[in-house]
Amino acid sequence: MARLLVLVTGMPGSGKSLVSGVARELGIPVYVMGDVVREEARRRGLEPTPENLNRVARELRERYGATVVAERTAEAIMRDDPGLAVVDGVRSLAEVEVFRRLGDVVVVAVHASPRTRFERLRRRGRPGDPRSWEEFVARDMTELGFSLGSVIALADYMLVNEADQGLAREKARRFFASLLAGRLPSPGELA
Repeated sequence: MARLLVLVTGMPGSGKSLVSGVARELGIPVYVMGDVVREEARRRGLEPTPENLNRVARELRERYGATVVAERTAEAIMRDDPGLAVVDGVRSLAEVEVFRRLGDVVVVAVHASPRTRFERLRRRGRPGDPRSWEEFVARDMTELGFSLGSVIALADYMLVNEADQGLAREKARRFFASLLAGRLPSPGELA
């Protein structure tokens, strides 16, 4: 069986981890790109604060190139050699190309409105989550600077995750069940 990688993308608070969590529940391996940065921070003896993680990510990209996080994630995928896997957190078209070298790729963009995402991030309360609308907008602009908007715009599938997260989970479950059954769903099946 050829390798199939499902690349999950979306703006902060859209629900990428919800989609990846459904994949995990179904036994599909999930590779979180942010884990590469967290691991590098640990290796350097740094606390995983947003400031440290942003600095480490920037330094990695400056030293090794814009696709270093994707390349390190790809190394883990090659080492584990799954037939089907999910990659959570793809941010650029260059990263998508790294994964295309490993096998077939489908991109799933998770979408939620800015107001919905802002409220989710405020409730989530992780370190680094925005406390004000201005911080939220600034974070979005940073993410879009990585060409995240291009990845979202060119995604093969769009999963809208607004008010009913139970419905979004069910759509994701049906999507992954189709893949596990060896069938690529039609794009409308996630709508």
